[in-house]
Amino acid sequence: MKRITLLLASLLLIPAVMAQISRVEPPFWWTGMKNPALQLMVYGQQISGAEVIADYPGVSLEAVTSVENPRYLFIDLRLDRHVKPGRVPLVFRKNGEIVATLEYPLLEREEHSAQREGFSACDVIYLLMPDRFANGDPGNDDIEGMKEGSDRNNPQGRHGGDIRGILNHLDYLAGMGFTALWTNPLLENDQPRTSYHGYAITDFYRVDPRFGTNEDYRTLGQKAKEKGIKLIMDMVLNHCGSEHWWMKDVPMKSWINFYPEYTPTNHRRTAQQDPYASRYDREYMTRGWFVPSMPDLNQQNPFLARYLIQNSIWWIEYAGLSGIRMDTYPYPDKDFMAEWCRSVLEEYPHFNIVGEEWSTNPVIVSYWQKGKKNHDGYRGNLPSLMDFPLQHALFRALTEDETFNTGLVALYEAMVNDAVYPDPGNLVIFADNHDMARFFMQVGQDTELMKLGMAYILTMRGIPQIMYGTEILMTHEEGDRHEFIRKDFPGGWPGDKVHAFTGRGLSKEALDFQQYMKTLLNWRKENEVIHHGNLTHFAPEKGVYVYFRYNNHQKIMVILNKNREETLLDTSRFIEATGSCTSGRNVITGETLSLTGTLTLPAKTPLILELE
Repeated sequence: MKRITLLLASLLLIPAVMAQISRVEPPFWWTGMKNPALQLMVYGQQISGAEVIADYPGVSLEAVTSVENPRYLFIDLRLDRHVKPGRVPLVFRKNGEIVATLEYPLLEREEHSAQREGFSACDVIYLLMPDRFANGDPGNDDIEGMKEGSDRNNPQGRHGGDIRGILNHLDYLAGMGFTALWTNPLLENDQPRTSYHGYAITDFYRVDPRFGTNEDYRTLGQKAKEKGIKLIMDMVLNHCGSEHWWMKDVPMKSWINFYPEYTPTNHRRTAQQDPYASRYDREYMTRGWFVPSMPDLNQQNPFLARYLIQNSIWWIEYAGLSGIRMDTYPYPDKDFMAEWCRSVLEEYPHFNIVGEEWSTNPVIVSYWQKGKKNHDGYRGNLPSLMDFPLQHALFRALTEDETFNTGLVALYEAMVNDAVYPDPGNLVIFADNHDMARFFMQVGQDTELMKLGMAYILTMRGIPQIMYGTEILMTHEEGDRHEFIRKDFPGGWPGDKVHAFTGRGLSKEALDFQQYMKTLLNWRKENEVIHHGNLTHFAPEKGVYVYFRYNNHQKIMVILNKNREETLLDTSRFIEATGSCTSGRNVITGETLSLTGTLTLPAKTPLILELE
């Protein structure tokens, strides 16, 4: 880490002649990458048109491109596979005179970096919003010169949560049984208001100083890994923030779609794959701006496309990432997204990426997954998607009355949709996230229904994701607006009366549910049959849904009883799945239950049984 810090500092210790070069991105690179190509974006006064000389063993200059804006220059380098770490001298000349020089750092790549394991069905992802989780360093709440300060009394303002706060509570996450961490974006969002959420990035190579530093984020990746937690970065390729530094001086007009005027997207995501969609609808879907404060990036611009791909790889390598969650996946140019995925997975073949396609239609969602044979020939390279269709089915299953066509049957019938996914086991399944009402609110603050929902999420096929605060039954009775959903985690700030990390001040109901989640999460962590086992389920009857996860060594029976009273279950119906097993151990209570004859099910309770 010290080496990287010194190399970054060295870029500032340059002769006066260098004053005209103010940015080089990426700021450094690594030797030993599979793709030998590297493109530098150089920004500085009157840099356009300069001749560039690179004299370093194993580095060849492929091209130098000037663009519309004379303050930008794009330099294409090729790095030989045997190139050594060091500083590549770059000399800029005009009319035979040297006008600028810089030394570009090449770092040694960490051993086995390319073979890193991405998040998988072995994991449970904890989603947290950094600004609302824990304030570990009050000293960075307000940064001089930044457009928005902290105001914890403002629901839409910045509240001061930061990377140090996350680091301080990694033991809590690990103890609960979470094995992967997805934080909402941590990159700089120097916007005048509502900048806490992180989705209006103003510098793609800088962690927001109100969260900490790049080095802090790198430390988070290292410390999380030491505790068995994989780090997932929330990325945004569709848009940037309106206050991004380049918006005041864009490299070229084609950098931003519909530049310079705000032109809204129509949000018609189906136009990306609708065989009958008009060109008009397709264009305004992908080229329109999300909101006025988020200019739409034009990924068809080859320089921007390269910039975004390299930026993603840079963060994976620098911060030790194990995954990416890609925001608004269907909004950028879809051919670019396929190439972006391909490029990332070429460098990291065991990596994982999950995309957000917020649709309850599995045909729409499955279109993007790697291996899908689509009607239009489109070949997506995205390994994973958020399973919004299953989330919607779970909500229906637990809130609808039980009839032949409603209630738990929504979950049963949802599973037939797996036939349209190339890899349903790699979908991320969830009950809620930072953009929707918390699941506890969706089910009417009914703790029993919450237990049924969490038992399902943590035993069904796929990769579970749990929203921060779910484990303590967080609510937002003020309403379903984002600022209420994204409340501060109690105990993350000095002086909080309730401290969820220790349990101090939590209600008995919240404490009991937190322990329930802890028991279930830690049990799941050690059970491969839940990670990758087969699935057989039986159609719900009389408010009871039963399914099995199994492999050659183990069988798990999951029983979801939604009835408001004790229910008798005839176990003979499940003989094809139970086989010779005659009893099962309740993984929550440790109690052994007989599976011969009739089983008495407690009211509104899940049973997860290890069959014996």
